[in-house]
Amino acid sequence: MTERKPPGMSFETWVDHQISRSIERGDFDRLAGAGKPIPGLHRDETAYDWAVAKARREGVDTAAMLPPGLALRRERDELPARAAELASEEQVRALAEDYNVRVEAFWRRPQESRWAPVPGLADVEALVAGWRTTRPPPLPPPPPAPTPARRRWSARRFLRRG
Repeated sequence: MTERKPPGMSFETWVDHQISRSIERGDFDRLAGAGKPIPGLHRDETAYDWAVAKARREGVDTAAMLPPGLALRRERDELPARAAELASEEQVRALAEDYNVRVEAFWRRPQESRWAPVPGLADVEALVAGWRTTRPPPLPPPPPAPTPARRRWSARRFLRRG
């Protein structure tokens, strides 16, 4: 712990005195990053840049920080990738129609600003067509299994056993 500042000495003089004593003791020798520029010192960082960097360090999804209109636009851009994971055309249509319902609900709400981004609807048919191109062609149905030949019933054979 450092000693107390003597009465009557200015704070700047006291700090300079502490730094010069530390240099004499060698406290600043072999520090990590010595002689290198401080990273990001000359960059103009806005509050938004800082918040995004902090969220990424904390493992928070930055999409949750978007305003609703931009979040819907981003979701529309990700629809083809999400549709590629689905197994049927009905599921792809349901995904696109669910998105369109949420966009229409967004349109009906009053917006916070007249400059708020307005998302557009997803083209359901184009999404389905794109999904079909990523699917392998359907396999032909397997040929029917041959039915075993049935033996005809004859009275002679039945009578011979008896």
